[in-house]
Amino acid sequence: MTPSILERTAPAKTILCGEHSVVYGRPAIAVPVSTMRARASVLPGPKDSGLVIRALDLGRDFALRNVGQDQPLARMAHLVLESLGAPEPDAIMTLSSDLPVASGMGSGTAISVAAARALSAFLGSELPPEVISALAYEVEKIHHGTPSGIDNTVIAFEQPVYFVRGAPPEILRIHTPFHLLIANSGIAASTRDSVAEVRHRWETAPSYYNVIFDCIGAIAQAARAAVDQGALQALGVLFNENHELLARMGVSHFQLDRLTDAAREAGALGAKLTGSGQGGNIIALVDPDTVDAVRQALIAAGATATWHAEIGC
Repeated sequence: MTPSILERTAPAKTILCGEHSVVYGRPAIAVPVSTMRARASVLPGPKDSGLVIRALDLGRDFALRNVGQDQPLARMAHLVLESLGAPEPDAIMTLSSDLPVASGMGSGTAISVAAARALSAFLGSELPPEVISALAYEVEKIHHGTPSGIDNTVIAFEQPVYFVRGAPPEILRIHTPFHLLIANSGIAASTRDSVAEVRHRWETAPSYYNVIFDCIGAIAQAARAAVDQGALQALGVLFNENHELLARMGVSHFQLDRLTDAAREAGALGAKLTGSGQGGNIIALVDPDTVDAVRQALIAAGATATWHAEIGC
């Protein structure tokens, strides 16, 4: 008899407003992209085999007992076992993802959350979102050094959130569903490196960067009101302003600027980089009737991939 396979998933995410400044206590808004998902499946393994993790996208298999906890997937497995007070099971966990890596969509966090959900369910006690989020935050420290906590929150709860570091996340009310085009610049970017560079610049010129952080925080607050009221034209303007401030912060890239310009010229209500910047993705706020034109403009401007997401539907 073939053993049954237990599967759990987790979404991608994108930040609407508040990148980088969220690390310094200002608000940010993030939303799940539920059509793009990371997947984890678990099935029983041979007796005394322990937990074997198969990371298909990495082309790597390893036994939990043979790797240290500085490996993110192993760290998450240990955290789940510790949370449940459970011994290591004889099982095979297979991981895969739709998400591009190093692009600001939370690929590492989504895999961690999917793995935690699947492993805890396999052990007979599915962990709630708040616990999954806390565990994913610990793994985020391996990926990003000093994470803000926004990625693990929006991915674990799979809800739009208004987030301030150190405060309970607030689920965001979306008055009118809206459409985003996400475009990959084709340039890989390290969140850890980008966050570290911004911290160095902030330490060198704190007054300058604090003003930028305050302005981005104000944009996030205004974006919350725009989303709550369905004021999409205003939200598009805020996207543009946020991108300009991120460029002044030094985390944009000529290709990100090229893509945002192309999206606006093709009819997008607004466009900005999303995530840590220096590569990765941009998001464009679009009307349903401009999706195709904006997508074609993004591809002509060098986007290596695009995704259409409806938020709040």
